[in-house]
Amino acid sequence: MTATIQYQGNLRCSALHLKSNSQIETDAPTDNRGKGERFSPTDLVCTALATCMITTMALKATDMGIELKDTTVAVKKHMAGDPRRIAKIDVELTFPATLKLEDKDKIILQRVGDNCPVIKSLHPDVMINARYNWL
Repeated sequence: MTATIQYQGNLRCSALHLKSNSQIETDAPTDNRGKGERFSPTDLVCTALATCMITTMALKATDMGIELKDTTVAVKKHMAGDPRRIAKIDVELTFPATLKLEDKDKIILQRVGDNCPVIKSLHPDVMINARYNWL
């Protein structure tokens, strides 16, 4: 098993990652009768996408002798109704100005980000809008 989840009531869950013993909590979002005091499950899906993109890019970058430290990633979720679901995810990666890469290296890294395991796991109806800002 990867994790165990306990429903705590009031639309809140607690998840325990079994290998590391780290814990996260979720709440239903305010637009769906929740308190919105924690990440919602759909927030975590979007966050998983963003962190997967930069992590897989960093793995490839390391193999290329490139350090992506201090890269920032912003993610925005767009919900749809009937059925309620994630319709679109905007991901904006901003690389530090100190990172000087050739265009070919940028293309390689973007291709890796655009093909991370989470992207490949999402339903094709979910629109992914990834923007790479090379300062």
